Amino acid sequence: MSRHDRGVRTGSDRANLYDEITTKIIAELEAGRVPWVQPWGTSAAKAPLGLPKNATTSRTYSGINVLILWGAVIEHGFPCQGWLTFRQALSLGGNVRKGERGTTVVYADRFTPEDEKRRARETGDEAHAIPFLKRYTVFNVAQCDGLPDDIATVAPPPPPGLIEPRVEALIRATGVDFRIGGNRAFYVPSQDYVMVPPPQAYFEPINWHRTALHELGHASGHHSRLNRDLSGSFGTRLYSVEEITAELIAAYSCAALGIVPTVRHAIYIGAWLEALREDSRAIVRAASQASKAADWLLSFLPNDEQLPAAPETAIDRRAA
Repeated sequence: MSRHDRGVRTGSDRANLYDEITTKIIAELEAGRVPWVQPWGTSAAKAPLGLPKNATTSRTYSGINVLILWGAVIEHGFPCQGWLTFRQALSLGGNVRKGERGTTVVYADRFTPEDEKRRARETGDEAHAIPFLKRYTVFNVAQCDGLPDDIATVAPPPPPGLIEPRVEALIRATGVDFRIGGNRAFYVPSQDYVMVPPPQAYFEPINWHRTALHELGHASGHHSRLNRDLSGSFGTRLYSVEEITAELIAAYSCAALGIVPTVRHAIYIGAWLEALREDSRAIVRAASQASKAADWLLSFLPNDEQLPAAPETAIDRRAA
């Protein structure tokens, strides 16, 4: 059993990793499944809705790792969203069961070689950092034995009565010009406002929240906020990638808030597939941007409801 693969991936290895991830996402879309809209609350999903998190630090995973781990939960029928590394299981007095296969997630960062630092000092130029990817392996809590009860126990889903008021309060707190009316949902970057039909326009009112968070996701990219490129016109690859990003923002935010909508945006699948086939890195970049935007949105929750920040340093802490 491979516990960790700590090798730095550069050049073609890094490209292969992007290709592997994108190929999996494309296969899901071609099968008519939207990987970021998982079937929570159905027989296909035994785990409660939520963002995957490290079982030892309670930090949530981010970016493309959310989709990777959600997919593993559904594929293997895991009953919870908690994950940890082989060594973390041992440090808690437990162990990964023999024969269990881990799930590979990724860590992207940059480093500056000593030679480059020296060259920069000598020339007065800025040092150039080299991007790299690492793969590492995590295991679902359900694949382990001997863990403390508070880690092994699956937390119940949040009461549904708390969801809608929290979202309404979050929308107000963002300060975004958010308008309710009409029969279409959209965001206008040039005038920086969101328009969403009223909840009663939806067959299931809970779906209004997903749409609202999708459009707020677009608004998060305004130059006064997270400054994404929102200039793509309908039908362009830039437009399709921004739509994927907004979809992921809504999915991540819904998961964090305990909202289980059923709305789908299947009309975009063809455009999404075309964008992903053209650029194997598009889904990874979109997932990263979506995590930043979801963090921005969720930062407007009251302080006692804030999610733990993603780990920022050592690989084991980030991995797990």
